[in-house]
Amino acid sequence: MDVLGAMWGLLLLLLSVSLLAFSFYCCYLKFIHMKYDHIPGPPRESFVLGHLPILWNLQRKNGLLHGLFMQWAETYGPIEYLMSPEYPKDPTVYGQLSHLLGVRFLGNGLVSDYDYDHWHKQRRIVDPAFSRTYLMGLMDTFNEKAEELMKKLEEKADGKTELSILNMMSRVTLDVLAKVAFGMELNALHDDQTPFPHAVSMIMKGTSEMCLPLLKYMPGKQKLIKEIQESVRLLRRVGKECIEQRREDIQNGEEARVDILTQILKAAALEDTRDDENILDNFVTFFIAGHETTASQLSFTIMELTRQPEIMERLRAEVDEFIGTKRNISYADLGNLQYFTQVLKESLRLYPPVPGTVRWTGKENIIEGIRIPANVTLFFSTYTMGRMEKFFKDPMTFNPDRFSNNAPKPYFSYFPFSLGPRSCVGQIFSQMEAKVVMAKLLQRFEFQLAPGQSFEIVDTGTLKPRDGVMCILKPRIL
Repeated sequence: MDVLGAMWGLLLLLLSVSLLAFSFYCCYLKFIHMKYDHIPGPPRESFVLGHLPILWNLQRKNGLLHGLFMQWAETYGPIEYLMSPEYPKDPTVYGQLSHLLGVRFLGNGLVSDYDYDHWHKQRRIVDPAFSRTYLMGLMDTFNEKAEELMKKLEEKADGKTELSILNMMSRVTLDVLAKVAFGMELNALHDDQTPFPHAVSMIMKGTSEMCLPLLKYMPGKQKLIKEIQESVRLLRRVGKECIEQRREDIQNGEEARVDILTQILKAAALEDTRDDENILDNFVTFFIAGHETTASQLSFTIMELTRQPEIMERLRAEVDEFIGTKRNISYADLGNLQYFTQVLKESLRLYPPVPGTVRWTGKENIIEGIRIPANVTLFFSTYTMGRMEKFFKDPMTFNPDRFSNNAPKPYFSYFPFSLGPRSCVGQIFSQMEAKVVMAKLLQRFEFQLAPGQSFEIVDTGTLKPRDGVMCILKPRIL
């Protein structure tokens, strides 16, 4: 009886402690609720889980989270906040990108580094490799890889065969980035079995699912998690071999390759910095961010052009006037494609592959009469702002003239490459590549969307066309 009594006593003690702990937790949650309740927003679904049940339900239905954010902004009103170096990147959010499912991913690279001073030193090393002057010397590679894509498309351009534009764009942008940035010949356009495209797809899937609490411990996710982890390790392993080989070539006095990696290593040497792990972080960052986003932008643009015949014809006329039948497009040619620039910008307004950025407040602020507490995560959504009447008249109409020279500039409401000092280092690279590929495509092919294709968007770490933009191509008759 004494043993039984002791067991009951222990059980009651544990129950009492658990109830006390839960009570304290509920008091903490109430405190958190009171801290934010004055900020306009949707009602919580759950006292304990907040808005998470809404987000989980949306994910189960394969809905678009940013579409929900837009509905909330229209219903409860956006709070306009100005990005500045005063508000650093959120360490919690970007810390998850530093290590993905326990494996070092972006580490302290340019995207994920939330220490401003350390980031600034990196940016100083990387900037020369992405300068307009340096990138002009890479036009031959842009043309070479774009021509390889055109030849692959010619094989399918029979007016009947359906092909995924997103898939083809992902493969060509991967080949371009590998060659221009790291001197690597991946041949993703010619080899469906090369592991890199699959590895990148798995990694992006990992970034889109990392918001799920306790993902690593979910029984049904173990195979997926292992594949994501191996994909990250593959990218870092190849990057390490590439960096070590390039440094050895430079030390042996061999003729340096004209690519971004060589420029970065030289700049790092001038800064007396030899942090290979950090350079490797940026290798992975460039690979992930540098091809996924451009491939999605190109695919969204083509998708939209299939229902914009007047814009399509105006684009073709500009290509015919300034490029004609030339196979080797020059940097000067790109500068003449003004309407082309407007179309690409308008595509990024409606379909930004990176839908926003996250910042963190270190102190309390009053914005539009609303008190924003200190130590709060702020989400700046270019997707939401780009689709709101408040910022763009008739926002759901695809209208490139919004970005003509005479049009009012959309200051602070349009930032597909972020804003300020932490804006994307690769935006010039990206838009040069997009122009070369798109100009050649319009120069050579007629294309239309295959039957049954939707214009829906899916979030896989970056925003993509849900159906892959299945198109039917045929040669253009001049």
